[in-house]
Amino acid sequence: MNSINRRSVLLAGLGVTGAGVLAACSSGAGSGGGNALVSPTASAVTAADMRRKATGRRTKVTLTAAPAMIDLGAGVMPKTWAFGGRTPGKEVRLSAGDTLVAELSNQLPNKTTTSIHWHGIALRNDMDGVPPAVQTAVRAGSTFTYSFIAPDPGTYFFHPHVGVQLDRGLYAPLIVEDPKEPLSYDDEWVVLLDDWLDGVTGTPDDAFAELKRGMADMGDMGGMDMGGDPSPSSSDPGMGDMGGMDMGGSTSPSDSHGDMSKKFMLTGATSKLLGGDAGDVKYPHHLINGRVAADPDVYSGKPGKKVRLRIINAGSDTAYRVALGGHKLTITHTDGFPVRHQEVDALLVGMGERYDVLVTLGDGVFPLVALAEGKDANGLALVRTGSGSKPPATVRPTELGGMIMSASQLQAADDVRLKSAKTDVTHRIKLTGNMMKYDWSINGTPFDMNDPEAHPILIEEGQRVRLDFVNTTEMWHPMHLHGHTYQLGTTGPRKDTAIVLPKKTMSVLLDADNPGQWMLHCHNAYHGEAGMMANVAYKA
Repeated sequence: MNSINRRSVLLAGLGVTGAGVLAACSSGAGSGGGNALVSPTASAVTAADMRRKATGRRTKVTLTAAPAMIDLGAGVMPKTWAFGGRTPGKEVRLSAGDTLVAELSNQLPNKTTTSIHWHGIALRNDMDGVPPAVQTAVRAGSTFTYSFIAPDPGTYFFHPHVGVQLDRGLYAPLIVEDPKEPLSYDDEWVVLLDDWLDGVTGTPDDAFAELKRGMADMGDMGGMDMGGDPSPSSSDPGMGDMGGMDMGGSTSPSDSHGDMSKKFMLTGATSKLLGGDAGDVKYPHHLINGRVAADPDVYSGKPGKKVRLRIINAGSDTAYRVALGGHKLTITHTDGFPVRHQEVDALLVGMGERYDVLVTLGDGVFPLVALAEGKDANGLALVRTGSGSKPPATVRPTELGGMIMSASQLQAADDVRLKSAKTDVTHRIKLTGNMMKYDWSINGTPFDMNDPEAHPILIEEGQRVRLDFVNTTEMWHPMHLHGHTYQLGTTGPRKDTAIVLPKKTMSVLLDADNPGQWMLHCHNAYHGEAGMMANVAYKA
């Protein structure tokens, strides 16, 4: 196997150098043909930062990453790693143009390094929190202060970018308010979704070690479908024939041919919405706002009030189909940027994606369900505006089978749509690999943490860039680009994370306006860790 155990590399190599931003000039090694790359601390990075509109206000927070025993409800109290002893961590909220000053204190055990990535924020490159590309990993017992302008309003979150630490409890919402908010609503509710195994069935590192061994050692698979051919109608996730649709799938009888010896590996989970294979990992719990379905989080409101839900998928291997029983949802934003309003029954949210929706509350008790797509499980929260009994943990409101929408059906709001321009450069981004060998990669080459500048995807400041995501695999991938938003096609929504279905191609456009070196990767934590990551690097 060619994939790199990135966490081991970080612990062995970066831990001795201390915490801090990389200051060395970039050499542009690998397939870049000797092109010099813009360093994270280059003058071009500072110049771009100076162009950001700043209010002068500063929001200071301290984020302590440390072991914690957390209460997920219903007696589930796992040991994990968390910020400030709670999962999710405390919400960070500021206004567009404000500067966030966040001190990370690493109190993790066993000399474990860590970092914080500010997911979706178009910030300066040296604050992006990706070791070793833009900063040195923060050593255990050390601190590092992130300081950056948050330029765009929207719904974001933050999490580590070392190994598979995302699949622990180290994450929290980051809300950037719009000082000229155009939406009218009475209240907000941040809804953070997560798939959970840490401290229950093992650790994410245990899960990754098992996945890396792959499917090949499972013996006779009994002719099991190893990922499922996408059906002819699956080119559009969400608007095909929904009649008789599998409401989440279940593990198939063929699982017994090899899966009994597997503690973490999930097989037989399929979804038409996702074009086949739904996920790799077994999760004992699916959380909404840090609570298991048997003991849900409750939002209390009043009938007739309009509430903005900020929905964040912080999961590592699970897409969620989200619906509020007895209600329609009006999608207003995705990944922080406004879209033409669209009323739906449910929406599909991949890992790393965020959606803002408006809902006018009815009278009673209503289930907010996050169906783990293809996995026959769900997260649950409750909306209580009046009398009524609590629904069962496995409730399936009819809206889950109604009009379901994902980003590919949305349109960007007029004021954020990219201006028409000639494309200066097009890059073909082949998503490669398979479940058998667990060798996920981009363009056939796993990302090398020993040489993050190898095989860069080269762009230049000022260019209009087109990326063609070509998914050659049997599995869907939520592709996330750091430091930028891209537009789906010529009129689609502005995104930083989007679902690319198996055997399909998705073309996106972006303006190269934020110099530096930026990770492009699958936001399935295990696929990214196995190597499905690349460096989108600006030429110096």
